[in-house]
Amino acid sequence: MSVFRFRMQNILDMKTKLEEQAKTEFAQAQQKLLEEQELLAQIIKRKEDYIAYGIELRNQVIDVREILDNKKAIEYTKDLEKQQQLAVNVAQKAVDAASRKMMEARTQTKTYEKLKEHAFEEFLQEENRAESKEIDQLNSYRSARSAR
Repeated sequence: MSVFRFRMQNILDMKTKLEEQAKTEFAQAQQKLLEEQELLAQIIKRKEDYIAYGIELRNQVIDVREILDNKKAIEYTKDLEKQQQLAVNVAQKAVDAASRKMMEARTQTKTYEKLKEHAFEEFLQEENRAESKEIDQLNSYRSARSAR
């Protein structure tokens, strides 16, 4: 019996590696998105703390300098929040792109795996045909020999 060799095995191996790379890139993009979202949450929390502190300042003895500093801090954190929201959006787009790339790589890998399955089925059928032919020849030989 001969050994099955898929003639496109090197392509299948390459597609499998590309799929693994795409999965890794997706995981990295997902991690980056989580980090950016965490940073955004921290900025929002800091802004809320400044706002709460500003309210507290206004209820105490009025210190104009501290109120102005607080207002500047709130504005600064609002700007940081906007910038971070942009970073989160960029990270989300990277995750989406990595996800599409991963799905495309998986589809290509599946295609070559199906081709390999079909080639193996054809190989088995050919092996069965060859085996049947050999058995028929053996039976013909036996019959011819016993007829003599």
